[in-house]
Amino acid sequence: MSELEQVQPKAPPERPSALNMFTVSPRDRFLAAGTVIWCFLAVDTVLYAWPWGMGFTAAVWGWYVLLGAVVGRDLFRTWESRILLVVNLFLGASFALGSNPYFRGWNFLALLALVPIHTMSLSAAAHLPWQRPLMLWERLCLLFAGLFCHMGAVFAALAPRKEKEGEGHIAAAVAGSFAALGLVAFLLPVLSSADALFAGSARGLTVFLQLHLAQGAWELFAAVMITPFLFGLLYSITRPKERKPLAAEAPALDGVLFAIILAVLDILYLLFLLVQSAGLFGGPEYLAQKGISYADWARSGFFQMTGVSALNLTAALAAAVCSRKTGGGWRAVRLLAVVLAGESLVLLASAAWRMTLYISAYGLSFKRCMTYWGMAMTALFLLAALEKVLRPERSFCRRAFPLALAGWLVINCIPLDYLTAKNQADRYLSGESPSISAEYLLWELSYDTLSQLERVDPDLICRYRGGQAYLEKLLSLRREEAREDCSDWRTWNLSACLAGAGQ
Repeated sequence: MSELEQVQPKAPPERPSALNMFTVSPRDRFLAAGTVIWCFLAVDTVLYAWPWGMGFTAAVWGWYVLLGAVVGRDLFRTWESRILLVVNLFLGASFALGSNPYFRGWNFLALLALVPIHTMSLSAAAHLPWQRPLMLWERLCLLFAGLFCHMGAVFAALAPRKEKEGEGHIAAAVAGSFAALGLVAFLLPVLSSADALFAGSARGLTVFLQLHLAQGAWELFAAVMITPFLFGLLYSITRPKERKPLAAEAPALDGVLFAIILAVLDILYLLFLLVQSAGLFGGPEYLAQKGISYADWARSGFFQMTGVSALNLTAALAAAVCSRKTGGGWRAVRLLAVVLAGESLVLLASAAWRMTLYISAYGLSFKRCMTYWGMAMTALFLLAALEKVLRPERSFCRRAFPLALAGWLVINCIPLDYLTAKNQADRYLSGESPSISAEYLLWELSYDTLSQLERVDPDLICRYRGGQAYLEKLLSLRREEAREDCSDWRTWNLSACLAGAGQ
């Protein structure tokens, strides 16, 4: 060996490509293409369409088609997954059925929480069962790990394989098609300006490209930017990294601490209920002696008492979970927590009674209906907390989570806008109420109110955009809005369709 060969350094070993970190299969290539399509659909229907309607429903249902292609039958393997699947599909369908703006916003927030929870519960890295509150933190950690730690997986899935000739022709054809379309969009205006005859012949194509290409290009760009995150999330579900199960041991504190807190709350609410009972049973005459109007007394307090009951629920649960389950302190905690739950239920009953008095004087509204629902749900949660206090081995969340989902589905199924409009129209036509909140029913609620407003005098004068207009004209404007919503499949919904078809 020559002296030159002895001193010549060896070439460093070739580093493996970053794409080799991800093992992909032929099915992953189809899933990557499906992810791009879903991202484009989501961008087109969620970001570029308002109000949300059937397009949003298609995006939610399309996600579950994509998720089913990833996990297969595991989507139906557990009761948790089946229930969340039904709930999320129903909430997604609500956008194609109703037009209430409040429910649109709330259902969007609900899906924003429930869909990731359901998706990450299908991961093999999910250890905690659904009834453990710490499950939420575990699913959140898995969500962020899936979104940001596997972004290169989509490039590995779409990269052509060198060992097979002809591999990657589809990706090249797609890229070439988009490049050619971009060139056509650029050259058409140039050629049209150079020749008037060509400009006349290509006017239709030019107008079409001007109307649709710019928006479509931005939508495609946004979809391509989102795809690595979403495909990485789907990739992580079937190839999870090993994670240590999270500990969920609650701290065990001396029960005397919670007994003192609960005793003070019990005494305070007992005094409050004694004073309040005078107003409940004394009637308008007793309140007049105190200088309080009966209507003002009925209108005040139900929101505060509902909030106080929710605070009491938290206090009772904290005492039941965090107290040491031995000794006299624990026995005192159980007794005082039962008393607190009973007082809270009485507070809720009082709030419901006040709300009923207020509605009898002023009629229904959407928020008043939701207040009834909130009080009913709080009462159910209090009963679940009471069971936890009496039987500490039972899980509160095992009762509360299904109750919350069922309660939300039930309130979505009740036509609150229609009932509110019917109640106000009936009171106005019977003379029980001298006026009707036509502006509120027209513009703040869904199209379901229009059929009841048509029962009212069409010559009723209503406020509109700082001026006044006849109710008949405002109804026509509102129905025209409904028909406009139905002109695009992305914003179509059944409520608007029925309203637009009316006269």
